[in-house]
Amino acid sequence: MDDLILEFLAETNEALAELDTALVDLERASEDAEILARIFRLVHSVKGTCGFLGLSRLEAVAHAAESLLGLYRDGERPVTPAGVTAVLAAIDTIRLIMAGLAETGAEPEGDDTGLLAQLTAAAAEGEAPAAPPAPPAAAPEPPAASAAALEEEDEEEEDLPSPAASSPAPGSPSAHPSATPATPPSGAPSPATPSGSPAHDPALPVQAIRVSLTVLDELMTLASELVLVRNQLLQVARGQADTPFAAPLQRLSRITSDLQEGVMKTRMQPVSAAWAKLPRLVRDLGAELGKRIDLAMSGGETELDRQVLELIKDPLTHMVRNSADHGLETPEERRAAGKPAAGRISLSARQEGGRIVIQLADDGRGLNLAKVRARAVERGLATEAAVAAMEDAEVARFVFRPGFSTAAAVTAVSGRGVGMDVVRTNIERIGGTVDLQTVPGQGTTITVRIPLTLAIISGLVVQAAGERFAVPQSAVVELVRVGHGGAAVEWLDDTPVMRLRGQLLPLVQLGAMLGLAPPPQGGSAVQGFVAVLQGDAARYGLLVDGVFDTEEIVVKPVAPILRDLQAFSGNTILGDGGVIMILDPAGLARMAGLSAMRQEAATAATSTEEGRSQLLMFRAGGQATPIAVPLGLVARLEALPADSIEIAGNRPAVQYRGQLMPLLPLGPWVQPPAGATQHLLVFQDGSRSLGLMVDEILDVIEEKLVLRPAADRAGFLGSAVIAGRAADVLDCAYWLRLGDPGWFGRGEAQAPRRVLVVEDSGFFRQLVVPALTGAGYEVTACADAAEALKLRAGGAMFDAVLSDIEMPGMDGFALVAELRREGPWAALPVVALSSRSSPADITRGRAAGFTDHVAKFDSERVLEALARALAHAKEAA
Repeated sequence: MDDLILEFLAETNEALAELDTALVDLERASEDAEILARIFRLVHSVKGTCGFLGLSRLEAVAHAAESLLGLYRDGERPVTPAGVTAVLAAIDTIRLIMAGLAETGAEPEGDDTGLLAQLTAAAAEGEAPAAPPAPPAAAPEPPAASAAALEEEDEEEEDLPSPAASSPAPGSPSAHPSATPATPPSGAPSPATPSGSPAHDPALPVQAIRVSLTVLDELMTLASELVLVRNQLLQVARGQADTPFAAPLQRLSRITSDLQEGVMKTRMQPVSAAWAKLPRLVRDLGAELGKRIDLAMSGGETELDRQVLELIKDPLTHMVRNSADHGLETPEERRAAGKPAAGRISLSARQEGGRIVIQLADDGRGLNLAKVRARAVERGLATEAAVAAMEDAEVARFVFRPGFSTAAAVTAVSGRGVGMDVVRTNIERIGGTVDLQTVPGQGTTITVRIPLTLAIISGLVVQAAGERFAVPQSAVVELVRVGHGGAAVEWLDDTPVMRLRGQLLPLVQLGAMLGLAPPPQGGSAVQGFVAVLQGDAARYGLLVDGVFDTEEIVVKPVAPILRDLQAFSGNTILGDGGVIMILDPAGLARMAGLSAMRQEAATAATSTEEGRSQLLMFRAGGQATPIAVPLGLVARLEALPADSIEIAGNRPAVQYRGQLMPLLPLGPWVQPPAGATQHLLVFQDGSRSLGLMVDEILDVIEEKLVLRPAADRAGFLGSAVIAGRAADVLDCAYWLRLGDPGWFGRGEAQAPRRVLVVEDSGFFRQLVVPALTGAGYEVTACADAAEALKLRAGGAMFDAVLSDIEMPGMDGFALVAELRREGPWAALPVVALSSRSSPADITRGRAAGFTDHVAKFDSERVLEALARALAHAKEAA
């Protein structure tokens, strides 16, 4: 096929993908002149290129669409849904013609009379009354097109983004040297630049060329093989001392890494490329189903490997269709349920380590779990008794079974039982996971986690029960040695845990989990290493016997016979030629039951129910009843040697971090014998600290705290049922004043500072509010930015604001921009709370207007950042 035709097809397909989205945007914002100008120019460019290449059928369709758009652009006709539908039909026809052109090299035959009539009728729709006669000297206006549109056509005809720009045919017009394309609106992709043509902006002299995907795949294969050979050479070199090849091998290793990184970058694409057709799909589905649907997309700039991108397009389409058909109600049903008439589908993407997390959520009816249970029994997937005993989350997973459908009738959209099983199959084929959470009457959220790339990753090689395994380096938070003078493994019943910087970390023994070694016995001594991993939303420790080195590994897919094993995501060949399995941290977490526990916590965190808190459970004073304290109030957990405790002023104390920290027992206290260990809850406020002596740390539990007050017990707020057991709830203020009468002294000298916390997670609000209150602040918490702005409008005043960044609706960046724009809060210090705290995130936050940026789950640093921001504000005042 002619090279000009090939390049025309590539560029026009890009323009058509952009047109689908732009036309849907135009239907929502018909007065947006920038969108209209961009759409007109794209269609105009397609039409002009068709004329140059002699594609008459394509030119006729594009010209009719351009004429209608010219009327819209010049304000001679109002934009109507019928007009947008007609232009979309023209785009579909152009695609069909181009498909035939790609297959045969010539335009296919076809009758477009009906389409042209539809475009002409749309042009006549809403026609204004006849204007006064034009002066006699004026030329008559051409039919179905404005004079202004034709005038611009004449001006722009010579600046077509077509192959003619780089390969002009004899007699064709040359590119005009001063022509400049229309600037697209902010955030919109620019029109495609012809291959080999110079950039229009001299400040951006970037040139682009088109490379066959086959070539990129071959380069990736060669880079992968080069990495394997490099690893083998390095393995050989490690076994030889003073080899002359050491320096060249190091240089070869650096060059190989740079080459591999460069090839990977050429394959990376924004995930929005997989979303390009979804706005049009949602529009058409809404019309077909008689529903009003709003589609919100965020995180489209997140990049992932092209191969992965191609494999998730179909699953995304299935999920969107299911949300529109099964999930969202009709406008009448939504009004009856007290919801807005228009349903909402939200699609978001973000990167977590070496994985991309894509979430699709709707605010519809949720799954009818009773119907799912009945259909599961009807199809023989489980017995009635078994289904009745299942948790709702387990019942919801039936929708991933092949052929499973609860639709009452087969339609053009759904009901054939093909959809969610395709989603799971395709996602798991690339080493990903898919999860579904549903709340009846509120909606459904589908979370997909997929690898960033399927080619080469950095892996940590570990050993368990004599076998080696690779762990994706992106999932490894840190390594900790246990035994041999390192950290100690503790036991909660028969479950091993490790105390890591005051937090209890659950441990998974890899050998026992894979059936390679007997399970550990409660209380037994454990030696080895713990790799702290992040799997899905759960952080846990992987207990292994040995740790080797990290190396770049080439990921090979898991054999079909092993695909159902959750523990593995692939296999690889090491430098010594050994074949090992690549572990899936999320799969191991699910096998150990950690993911389900975390899902319950996440569900609680995102629910609208207030009062859930993380509570630290412990025993003290020799009593059997456990005691609870909000975890956010405790700065650290310590286990100190008993002989480090001294007596100062007739009271126990310990030298702690360069200071003498007073210790306070809960009940009668006797000096522990030499060699014993004393457990402490350390409370801290600035430079002031106090250690509360306890007998035993039990667990950290998330619970809705329903307090039963007990006025006759000093030091305790009351009692509550926590994790099915009665527990006493500690009154921290009582013990802090008892241990240090001046602990809250600053509150007597000045009024407490007022702080507003803007955080959509009820879980985190219940974590940070007690910590701030315990530090002496007067705290007001709200669930979103809209509620915060209502407080501002109502005249509420604060000394500082703590705001989450990732929130539904208006996010933290938009909130701080609104606060800085005007109003009584414009000069307030605003501290960003985020789970992301890389240098780039911090820079972006400060540029947006945040005073400081701090990791949201570190209560100590939150307090430090708040105090620092208030101090700076005071100095500035």
